[in-house]
Amino acid sequence: MENCSRNCVCRLDLIESDGRIPYRFGEAVFVEGIHACQLSHNTLLHMPGALNFGGSPDKDSVASRTKRSSASSGGRSRNCKEFLRRFVDREILISRLEDIFESIIEKQGHGRHAFNPPFELIELQKFDYALEGVSFQQLIRMPTAQASTSDAMEANAYLAIEDFLHASVKCLWEAFWSPDGPMPFSVACLHGSNLKFYPAESAIAHGKVGGLCATAVLLKNSRHSQGKWGNIVELALLRPDVECFSMESRQLSLRVLGEAFFFALRILLSRSISGSRVAHNSSSVYILLVDSQYGGVVKVEGDISKLDFDVHDVYECAVEWIKNHSQVAVSPIERIWNKFGNANWGDIGALQALFATFHSIVQFAGMPNHSVEDLAADHGSRLQARRIERQLKDSAVNGNGLFQYQQRSASPEIVEVHDESIKMEAGHLMKLEVGSCLWLEDSNWQKGYQINEVLSDNELFYYVASSVEDPGKALFLYVGSHPSQLEPAWEDMNLWYQVQRQTKILTIMKQKGLSSKYLPQLSASGRLIHPGQCQRVSSSGTCEHPWCGTPILVTSPVGETVSNMVTDGRFGLDEAIRCCHDCLSALSTAAAAGIRHGDIRPENVICVRSGMRQPYFVLVGWGHAILEERDRPAMNLHFSSTYALQEGKLCSASDAESLVYLLYYSNGGDMPELDSVEGALQWRETSWSRRLIQQKLGDISAVLKAFADYVDSLCGTPYPMDYDIWLRRLRRHIHEEDHGKEIDTSG
Repeated sequence: MENCSRNCVCRLDLIESDGRIPYRFGEAVFVEGIHACQLSHNTLLHMPGALNFGGSPDKDSVASRTKRSSASSGGRSRNCKEFLRRFVDREILISRLEDIFESIIEKQGHGRHAFNPPFELIELQKFDYALEGVSFQQLIRMPTAQASTSDAMEANAYLAIEDFLHASVKCLWEAFWSPDGPMPFSVACLHGSNLKFYPAESAIAHGKVGGLCATAVLLKNSRHSQGKWGNIVELALLRPDVECFSMESRQLSLRVLGEAFFFALRILLSRSISGSRVAHNSSSVYILLVDSQYGGVVKVEGDISKLDFDVHDVYECAVEWIKNHSQVAVSPIERIWNKFGNANWGDIGALQALFATFHSIVQFAGMPNHSVEDLAADHGSRLQARRIERQLKDSAVNGNGLFQYQQRSASPEIVEVHDESIKMEAGHLMKLEVGSCLWLEDSNWQKGYQINEVLSDNELFYYVASSVEDPGKALFLYVGSHPSQLEPAWEDMNLWYQVQRQTKILTIMKQKGLSSKYLPQLSASGRLIHPGQCQRVSSSGTCEHPWCGTPILVTSPVGETVSNMVTDGRFGLDEAIRCCHDCLSALSTAAAAGIRHGDIRPENVICVRSGMRQPYFVLVGWGHAILEERDRPAMNLHFSSTYALQEGKLCSASDAESLVYLLYYSNGGDMPELDSVEGALQWRETSWSRRLIQQKLGDISAVLKAFADYVDSLCGTPYPMDYDIWLRRLRRHIHEEDHGKEIDTSG
């Protein structure tokens, strides 16, 4: 009890802190600053929940009058407005949700993922197809997570989100609703203290960036140019720790989810007050949760008419409605921006945000003129149109989708397997060490080589040697199996592919005049000359000596394998772009002669540093190359293409697909333990569908990510690779030091 300036007694504990009265009488609603002393005591006593001097408020009177008020729609609307006016503190709601949070999770679902996702993966894939050809742009980069704590970085983050949402709604509106008509939406930031909207630039200029709490897509309204809650199409919350909250259990924390509940309920209440004039469907709302790299979607749905509008305890009513009458869907937290702050528009994280924005627009604009299904159905024709625009030449294909290679003369394998078996003791088997010398017989002349280094590709040994005549030049030297040892054993067969078969391929390349510094060069090939007198009967036969007839292959140049560079942590961004360019150049040169590699892996790519100003990469290991349809590529669970694992054959993009896996692995991509073809295929399907490979490559270079997208569109198809366009694009990036965002207008 306290005396006011007008010498009357007021119950100040029943009056709002700002002096407003939380009660109504008759049809008048007091929402402005009317002090109790401005009303007669007689009037106050007849108000619902009247001030009862000398006692407590009449609770029965309050309850009965509330029921009578709720009986009419007008009274319910007033209650809803009053409820919304009081529902302003999200911290209170979060604290009230603590006791029932577990029960909400149990209600939504069971298992590792407490909430079902709002979208199925197949829906996102179809939406991705529908968005082909839609050009999205990010106008301002998102700051990195490490630097997002300062006010300047936070300001830039809100600018980035505002631009992201603006680009999203603009491009979606033009693609699905009206390519020529004006966009009926705007984007603004929400201030937490007064819950009003400001453009990000205006809020920053007036020093209000610290109070910003969300960014909204709004339906334009000429009567409310500053924005109105009932016109909110979608809301995005910038929370720097969204990804951290979901690392362990992959479910959002109470704090993050509680804020989403708070804003979703305010939006649903505001739509309810606005009526059907604004939203075609006001029973659900999408909230985006984002930080500097990751983001997700929360969908809150429910009948707001089932909310008990008890204005005396709005937060308890909200908790009860959330618990009993709402349905919540939460997407996985995925990457939206890469480490450089560029929006990965095609990745699943951005697709989730775009699809939520699409559904939010549908609520206000109705069904689009062009449906997702219709635009997605044109995926194949658009793909073909792009190939025609880029002047990709068609090539005749057979029934299995393989290219019909050019006619070649059928040359026999170099070494013929003889039936006779020669028993050799273990002590007689060849053992080459550093310093060993061996002599090679080739076309009636002999060359000597000294072993300088013994290497291994995790399966077989090979050697760095130098010619006796030219000791300053390093060469790779491969020693094959004795012809009598060729049995169905992996080691023997691998040696045969490494030496005999690769000799044949490099000989064909030399005969066809294929010249490229990114291809290995055949220096010499022939058979090992063993000590003592050779007793062979014919030039093609062998004697009983265990070394007789052992094939030798000598190639140049010499370099370090990518596998070793990755192990030592010396394969970075520059190496990745250069490796991609050089390997594609080698594949392009070989493909011109109808030769495919078929065994691209980190052990078969070397980095050459000697004799050149800049290091370059050479694609080696051509023993499994494909010359004709009956040839079979190597089977590698981690690096073979999908088509090679499924069909045992190569399509035109198979080598490029293997190159993408090599780049993914070499830059820290997660390569799981694989023990079966089925597991390898499942890993590929999951990685491509969730765009994990593109995301990883996008972290280091936009052009590598674009190349992976291109390869993904060709996998398993008969269409030819366009090597030239990617060689040009990669060449532009080889010497660049700024690997940030680049807008490519080459089509």
